[in-house]
Amino acid sequence: MRPLIASVDLAAIRHNYALAKRCAPGRRAFAVVKANAYGHGAAAVVAALRDDADGFAVCSVEEARVVREQAPAARILLLEGCFDAEDDQSAAELGLDVAVQGVEQAERLLSARLARPVNVWLKLDSGMHRLGFEEAQVRHWAERLRGAPQVAEVNLISHFACADEHQHALTGEQLEVCLGLQDVAFDHRALANSAAVLSLAPAHMDWIRPGIMLYGASPFAERSAAELGLKPVMTLTAKIIAVHEVPVGDSVGYGASWVAERPSRIGTVCCGYADGYPRQAPSGTPVLVRGHRVPLAGRVSMDMLAIDLTDVPEARIGDEVELWGANVSVDELASACGTIGYELLTRVTARVPRRYQ
Repeated sequence: MRPLIASVDLAAIRHNYALAKRCAPGRRAFAVVKANAYGHGAAAVVAALRDDADGFAVCSVEEARVVREQAPAARILLLEGCFDAEDDQSAAELGLDVAVQGVEQAERLLSARLARPVNVWLKLDSGMHRLGFEEAQVRHWAERLRGAPQVAEVNLISHFACADEHQHALTGEQLEVCLGLQDVAFDHRALANSAAVLSLAPAHMDWIRPGIMLYGASPFAERSAAELGLKPVMTLTAKIIAVHEVPVGDSVGYGASWVAERPSRIGTVCCGYADGYPRQAPSGTPVLVRGHRVPLAGRVSMDMLAIDLTDVPEARIGDEVELWGANVSVDELASACGTIGYELLTRVTARVPRRYQ
């Protein structure tokens, strides 16, 4: 078996969810498990949180079915709502909470004959301009949907664009837009993503929506997950499968972009961009071998990458390499690659087996 594993610490997931709840006392929380629980495996993550989570949030009916199998009684929120009439029927049959973010969705819902009414979350475009209604439209549709036979609850939801940036002006503006609807009798309100859960108490409202923080990564560029009290959940490890002595002046990898400036000992590791490790990771990006941080050497290949073992002469074929985890955080790697931890976690491909602890 190819020695590459994504180990998932389910106790860390529970710890991070509990931390989110402590940040917002008395509020309920939708654990966001879209995109296969950010690459961690939705079925296993939902099973781990089944007894703790107030609800779960997903992107599609297909994702909701996976959650419903593991959590028969949980509230499950479709964050983008239903995409067609078949989705409307499935949402009712599965007992889902449904975002309504546009006129087409709202009118289709009111014309549907459903097995049972659904909880609706009217999406307010508070300033991100991605999905949702303007304030006046929210008021209109709240009135139209209230009491409709297809609708059980009428709730309010919105989403921050810049909550991960300290004191960004748009965050305050979006919060004010949401607070401007205080006179509307919504059953529940939800606004806070991970960044707002951790830093913006006025946005906590009735429900919070922890996402990236559940998986032990930070939503902030300037604050690490460890500083926030989060525990890393996924550890991506592979093994050294070859070692080569490379003389001064010789190159390593595609494009010959890395050239030895000293007699070097180069290890080949069985992980590449087809597994989800970022191809754009530059030479010098750290990994961990035998307790030592060592740098990448040259370009990441489809199935392999090279590391400079010169300063760890005891390293051998078969040694484990931590590509990210407790010692090399996914956020550190993401920063080196000019991206975010969300992308790296969700890009770990299906050919990498998940091992649950």
